[in-house]
Amino acid sequence: MQVDRLDHHALRALLEWQVELGATEAICDAPVNRYEVPAKAPRIAAEAPAPASPATSPAVMPAAAPSAAPDQDAVAAAQAAAAGAATLEALHAAIAAFEHCELKRGARNTVFADGTPGARMMVVGESPGRDEDLQGRPFVGRAGQLLDRMLDAIGMARTHPEPDQGVYITNIVPWRPPQNRDPTPQEIAMLVPFVARHVQLADPDILVLVGNIACQALLGRKGITRLRGSWTEALGRPALPTFHPAYLLRQPHLKRASWHDLLMIRARLRQQEARE
Repeated sequence: MQVDRLDHHALRALLEWQVELGATEAICDAPVNRYEVPAKAPRIAAEAPAPASPATSPAVMPAAAPSAAPDQDAVAAAQAAAAGAATLEALHAAIAAFEHCELKRGARNTVFADGTPGARMMVVGESPGRDEDLQGRPFVGRAGQLLDRMLDAIGMARTHPEPDQGVYITNIVPWRPPQNRDPTPQEIAMLVPFVARHVQLADPDILVLVGNIACQALLGRKGITRLRGSWTEALGRPALPTFHPAYLLRQPHLKRASWHDLLMIRARLRQQEARE
């Protein structure tokens, strides 16, 4: 179908589909002047130098692949900054002052946490999106609204003042990656020390790992379809991987599996409460 034959509703549907994929800003990394005409066209054929003879040609080295190893200096700086934070407020300040992650330079806000500090349940997500970056709070867009409805279904809420029914929420990455891309292994490695200290200070009974990035960071594994629905351990605490609400918005047929995970969470909390 030709684009000029699409009606208003079809064009709107295409635009909403691109937004769902993360294309929320019509920008490039650098401005482009599309009206600029080069003063002189390059003469590639006439001015190309003759190839050197094999005997005198310098060895051509292949382009170096980007390193997957974490920046040890950045990781060490994060560990030191996290260890020096004695309270959640101090940890927030330490993350906001951390200058080793390039994501910070392109973000509007440092997205630290939301919910009830000291709650028995702590949700660890992936990274902020557009709405989270604008408001400086995790899970406030459409995915966050779905998360709130899911929590409400088991009698819990981030706004509940009581630790037994409250929820504390954070992300692995506190700054929005460009175009909502996944954070790199290097970025995750330098930010995990802050997450570990965050969990230690918040001191929840259980962790809920939402999405692949949270599982990769705290479990060293990916594949949320295989991981979800089974209790494991992360940072010395019981942890349950589950689908990210943003994924459920695109795959609503998986909400049944997420409901099963929510029931597991409620049962685990009640069992712990009964033992206490």
